Amino acid sequence: MKGNETRGGHQRGRAAPIDAQAVEVAQQKLIAARHEREARDLIESISNVTRIKIIRALAETPLAAGDLARVAGRSAPATSQHIRVLRDAGAIESTRSGNVVRYRLTKSTQAQILEVIARAFDVLAR
Repeated sequence: MKGNETRGGHQRGRAAPIDAQAVEVAQQKLIAARHEREARDLIESISNVTRIKIIRALAETPLAAGDLARVAGRSAPATSQHIRVLRDAGAIESTRSGNVVRYRLTKSTQAQILEVIARAFDVLAR
């Protein structure tokens, strides 16, 4: 036997697929390599229950920072840190009216994806 061959003459490791057509279909549905980093960053930005709460709340209505902290059940400083993560992800934006800062979801693809992820948890309530 040579290096990577087994007794049947097949190569070890990356042997031929059992169902090449099924493998091809599955590979076509993968996230494109050029989008993997963005996907990873989005997943990390929603990987906290408080941020899921924030996304769900802002999907319904813009909220002032203090009200958002109340809805999320966190202190204002803790909520501020979660807001920063979501802003960095491009999912939320703020507007100021006097001394009141209100947050809302952006119309970005990132916000849409995070909202879908946050709403997916509705199945737990069934």
